[in-house]
Amino acid sequence: MIVLGLSAFYHDSAAVLLKDGKILAAAQEERFSRIKHDSSFPLRSIKYVLDSQGLTTKNVDLVAYYERPWLKMHRLLSIFSEHAPKGFGNFVAAMKSQLDGKLFVGNIIRRELGYRGKIFWARHHESHASSAFYPSPFESAAFLTVDGVGEWDTTTYGTGNKTNLEVHRCITFPNSLGMLYSAMTYFAGFKVNSGEYKLMGLAPYGEPRYVDAILENLIDIKRDGSYKLNMDYFDYETGKTMINSRFEDLFGRKRRAPETPITQSDMDIGSSIQQVLEKVVLKMCKHIKQETEERYLCLSGGVALNCVSNGKILREQIFDDIWIQPASGDAGGALGSAMLGWYRSNNGLTATESSSPREPVKTYYLGPCYSDPEIKEFLEAYKIPHTTLTNIEGETAKLLSEENVVGWFQGGGEFGPRALGARSILGDPRSAQMQKVMNIKIKFRESFRPFAPVVLEEYVSEWFDLDRSSPYMLIVSDVASDKLVQQEGNGKEVKGLDKLNQVRSRIPAVTHVDNSARIQTVTSEQNLILHNLLAAFMKITGCPVLINTSFNVRGEPIVNTPEEAYQCFMRTNMDYLVLGNCLLSKAKQPEYEMDEKWKEEFELD
Repeated sequence: MIVLGLSAFYHDSAAVLLKDGKILAAAQEERFSRIKHDSSFPLRSIKYVLDSQGLTTKNVDLVAYYERPWLKMHRLLSIFSEHAPKGFGNFVAAMKSQLDGKLFVGNIIRRELGYRGKIFWARHHESHASSAFYPSPFESAAFLTVDGVGEWDTTTYGTGNKTNLEVHRCITFPNSLGMLYSAMTYFAGFKVNSGEYKLMGLAPYGEPRYVDAILENLIDIKRDGSYKLNMDYFDYETGKTMINSRFEDLFGRKRRAPETPITQSDMDIGSSIQQVLEKVVLKMCKHIKQETEERYLCLSGGVALNCVSNGKILREQIFDDIWIQPASGDAGGALGSAMLGWYRSNNGLTATESSSPREPVKTYYLGPCYSDPEIKEFLEAYKIPHTTLTNIEGETAKLLSEENVVGWFQGGGEFGPRALGARSILGDPRSAQMQKVMNIKIKFRESFRPFAPVVLEEYVSEWFDLDRSSPYMLIVSDVASDKLVQQEGNGKEVKGLDKLNQVRSRIPAVTHVDNSARIQTVTSEQNLILHNLLAAFMKITGCPVLINTSFNVRGEPIVNTPEEAYQCFMRTNMDYLVLGNCLLSKAKQPEYEMDEKWKEEFELD
């Protein structure tokens, strides 16, 4: 049975293809359209997942969609009727958007794909829950899904057992932990639905001095982790912005204008909301453990990408283990709806009757893959100078050990927001300058942003305070104490962004200012060439860790093709590019004509 799962029309549209419950291919539309967080109907992604298996829509037995548009329409109508005439202009715009297509997704699917079969409509948080539980390694587990909002739900928990999935409780709009975090993201001058991870990265620079103000005025948290927001401070129900003037008055300042200097107050906002989010999530987890008596927990929804919070859940040891969906945002909804559709439609049986075996997902390298001959053909067609490597891992490791920054393009592209070593930029974590160099000269992004380490799994406990695998870069843990460097004066007098200038460990480029790191572990089974590269780097340096950041620059999706990788390489200050088994040296490339729009965007001479 072939199932095509889709998400679209909010952000991070995607397509996923299953065969008999197993993932064949998956991709986000942004990787093809080159529009960050592209929300359009994912025609390019659909074409890729079908073409990759030699299939057409005629082979598809079921199309699964990640939410129910008419329930979202019901929310819009209900909110307006409750607050009318306030927000009339926004209501009209929302209705126009719904009636122009979002409400009639079924018609779009049939028209664009020529599909005449059955469509399965999952609820938004059912899709998140399904994407969390079914790909996990657990036969039985609790799940928790937290995001901004689906149709009505913002937070749900429940249980999964073999092929059965059951939602126990939910919190509904406008009460939303995701919306609260996004409101703080907006207030700190970052973009909603994409800047939340910036706020998370900014948090360790600040002090949590606004926690009491948030708890006393913005959110009422119950003992079981359920919560209610005070909507007197927010504008997202009927207005055009996340917050109102009362919100600004509470913190005694206006919203930071985007791209203006970050202040200590912004850092303190990040620290405070991070602490509040963790407080809510930990209370919920303890309640879920008590109510379900499950040993394991699966997480999904946008808030599950808060890897600092995930690390806290682990350290609290509420559950024996946790599993986080790598594509926890709306892109993962395409996977969740496909899996839910499969289990609920399989052979006409209900989920509880189905005898279909469950298999944990073994890889998220599910995007387009280019062979060495295809890469060679591209390079020769454009007369791009290159050499062919006979020992890819060894020669690349030597370049990295000499503090070169290397673009790394290998195998199938990653599904989800994290680069996991297929479309990555790599660097030497031992370098005290590498974090600043890569942020400013390679990524063209804020200097405070931390980089993640990728480490050989067999050495993770030696270098970090983590005793398990973290293959999807979704858990934050401290750098091992014996790898830290003593700070002069214990760093007590250093505040704010000045903390950036301190060398904190033997791997300073991946050590955040609170001595933590967002860790990716690698085994030879997960990614053989990356594992071998780390092993070769360790043989040279004694260090089994590399910097791993996504192969893109600020505001652009991760590169998808060899051509896009070359363009990014030439537009930045990367030293080398490894495309398959081909090595490109920046010093040997012809002069690259950079378009004026790019120069203007990144203020390049």
